[in-house]
Amino acid sequence: MSNKTPPRPKTIRCAIYTRKSTEEGLDQQFNSLDAQREAAEAYIRSQKCEGWEIVYDRYDDGGFSGGNIERPALKRLMEDIQAGKIDCVVVYKVDRLSRSLLDFARVMETFDKFNVSFVSVTQHFNTTHSMGRLTLNILLSFAQFEREIIGERIRDKLAAQCRRGQWTGGYPVLGYDVDRSERTPKLVINSEEAIQVRRIFSLYLEFKNLMPVVEELDKRGWKNKLWHSKKGLPKGGREFDKGSVHALLTNPIYCGKIKHKTDLYPGQHQAIIDDETFQRVQAQLRDNSFNRGNRLPSKHGGLLKGLIRCPDCNVAMVHNMTKRNSIVYRYYTCVRAIKRGRQSCKHPSLPAGEIEAAVVDQVRAVSRDTRLRDEIIRQAIEGIQQGRKELESQQTQLTRQLTRDHGEVQQLALEQRPNNSVVYRIADVQERIEEAEHQLAKVNRQLLDLEKQELTTQEIEEAFIDFDRIWDALTTREKSQLLALLVSKVEFDQSDCTIAITFHASGIETLEQQSLEV
Repeated sequence: MSNKTPPRPKTIRCAIYTRKSTEEGLDQQFNSLDAQREAAEAYIRSQKCEGWEIVYDRYDDGGFSGGNIERPALKRLMEDIQAGKIDCVVVYKVDRLSRSLLDFARVMETFDKFNVSFVSVTQHFNTTHSMGRLTLNILLSFAQFEREIIGERIRDKLAAQCRRGQWTGGYPVLGYDVDRSERTPKLVINSEEAIQVRRIFSLYLEFKNLMPVVEELDKRGWKNKLWHSKKGLPKGGREFDKGSVHALLTNPIYCGKIKHKTDLYPGQHQAIIDDETFQRVQAQLRDNSFNRGNRLPSKHGGLLKGLIRCPDCNVAMVHNMTKRNSIVYRYYTCVRAIKRGRQSCKHPSLPAGEIEAAVVDQVRAVSRDTRLRDEIIRQAIEGIQQGRKELESQQTQLTRQLTRDHGEVQQLALEQRPNNSVVYRIADVQERIEEAEHQLAKVNRQLLDLEKQELTTQEIEEAFIDFDRIWDALTTREKSQLLALLVSKVEFDQSDCTIAITFHASGIETLEQQSLEV
């Protein structure tokens, strides 16, 4: 008989990957990620005789969807695999790694390239064997197919509800309460609020303008719909402004219609406003929109946008225009006065041309200072970098929010028997996704514009060396950029008719804040 000791099995370094689609419950002492890791550790220990050892670096993605591979812990795991630190990846279930067959194929391609096996604890297979790989692909194919079918079924159900005139959920609106006594919630008229809604429509037809309506509602003390969430928390109840009045006047629910995308269907709820009145209001809104000053050419844009503030309300003053007899009149108006009415702010509107000329004259005087010019160049570079950094931060936050929302939709879609509450929740999340996608597209456009509109160091230096000649050759946007690099705030004091210009403090302490007589 041989006394040779059997060879020791090769050490297999096993990394554990865990994931949870939402952040709910992650603050608990023992959460879902811990449970997944505990099960995986127990499985690895059961394979100790095969040489399996736990890699104690944690690869946990909490609050990330499995619908894509944009996850920090997964990226770190892939980097360690490529560095040769891992021989096997262990997960609690296949969908913890990915819910997308295409993404999973890409991940498995990397695993195969670096000879890394993949093990699912609860589904009892690993990719070391061909049968395990076949089983894995079959499971993923059916999981993705089921998810897509359920998603389509839910979207079709929402569309069918709209065609039948059923309310599909969302925030309650003024004039209606939600009756949840039956299986399908429905809208019922709140008689007291309905009186307010009818009066708001009649006020708009009377005044033919949003701001007088806002002022009248403020005098009456009327506010937006006040309701309570499932947790009993109060929601809504805010004062009316131009935006909320416009939203109320354009909501087809009030004339008994249900809107789905761009289509309108007769609703099962009772109308508050007759169709003729509703159409008259829409026609008036279109007429007002067509005549608004913001349809004037962009070349009239204000130089002091983002710089001039109302000293009484400490809010921004925005650039406005009006056109009379082919003459364009420009002025700066307090944001509060625009939203809440002239009585909410005593500060007058300012003639844009005069105040812009006064500020430019002061900039022209100080631009001859060499030290200031060098500081402006430095601030230009820092300002561009800071602006890009802020936009990229917003881009990251919105992307992460979209990942979580898509993950929540997928998780809800996996419900075996989706009920009405699940359908309504998916509809709410979809609305949030659309809004986030709109914001993300806006941020992406701003980043692109930032790259296109950057002023180079040489351009800034040339502009200040020969300010008088260059200024007239710049576009309105370029002039605005130059002013923003130097000036942090502009305020008009109506008591003594002076303009106070506050320069950026960094590097220009030698310049005093100066007031100019208008």
